[in-house]
Amino acid sequence: MRRVLRHQPLRRAFLALAVLASASSATSCVTVRKMAGGNASALVSSPHEVPSRITHPERPFARLAILWIGHATTLIQMDDKFILTDPVFTDSVGQLSKRLVQPGIDPDFLPPIDVTVISHMHFDHLSYGSLEMIEPKLRQLLVPKGGLIYVPNYTFETDEVATWRSWQSGDLKVTAVPVEHVGFRYGIDQAWMKTSFTGWVFEYHGMTVYFGGDTAYVEANFKKTAARFPHIDVALLPIAPIHPRSFMKRTHVDPKEAVQAFVDLGAKVMIPIHFDTFVNSEDEPGEARRVLEGVMKERGLGADRVQILAIGEQRVLFSTSSPLASPAPPSPAPPSPPREAVVRSAR
Repeated sequence: MRRVLRHQPLRRAFLALAVLASASSATSCVTVRKMAGGNASALVSSPHEVPSRITHPERPFARLAILWIGHATTLIQMDDKFILTDPVFTDSVGQLSKRLVQPGIDPDFLPPIDVTVISHMHFDHLSYGSLEMIEPKLRQLLVPKGGLIYVPNYTFETDEVATWRSWQSGDLKVTAVPVEHVGFRYGIDQAWMKTSFTGWVFEYHGMTVYFGGDTAYVEANFKKTAARFPHIDVALLPIAPIHPRSFMKRTHVDPKEAVQAFVDLGAKVMIPIHFDTFVNSEDEPGEARRVLEGVMKERGLGADRVQILAIGEQRVLFSTSSPLASPAPPSPAPPSPPREAVVRSAR
């Protein structure tokens, strides 16, 4: 492990260019023209309210619970640990993509978070405003290789993790796994930001959770991950944006491809994410879910295998009364990773 200073002049240049670049480059993974297509009315409306939002997400008897907050933002409880993925709580991202539904939990009600992960650097996954909202609750942020330069100096630690490398604290282990996406943020940086996107696998007390972030369908990526993690309990997989397919296919799975990825991973349960939250495509509201339900029927997958949550819904998958109530004994500590595996931020 080696400690490095972030390249401060370059980082400041990126931050200064954010507003200008967001108007001319990909925002929320698509162009402004495509966002404004069939969803223009949502740009001037208020986000739909989530009824009876959870105010106490900690589940004392839960071994594994998932709360879908919206888009790629989930709160994962694994016994006494809490993990937050791609936190976005703002009403819009990139100043152009409008939230359709309010976040599934008020960020003030989040518990202290043991580790937060960012899958890639796009505005709808790395949200500075959202990180500022929850900064006091965060202990550790993990980003993909090359992503550290995009993260301002917060009070929590920020580390970048290369593919197949791991960050570990006690028995909680987080591993970066391969996906197919793009890592640039501002458009001007796409020529050299080639590695700053990833999926993540979380392991704790014998439980394993996969988080896909954003990805196109590449069979080898999912099968390689399955080979290294043969007992995935839950796969959190994006199912949108779908349209225009010729454009989206390069970087986003559709519901059919997401289900195939679930099968490739060999996971027990799939929970779909990354749909019906922001104006970020030509998809009709509810379309991704309808297509997914059709794919489930075609493939004979019931609601026990593909569990579709509403934004703000929390699902307890394992509890202390389940057959998996007793945690597996902690594994021996792994050897120290190579020096290039994890790059730590300086404080």
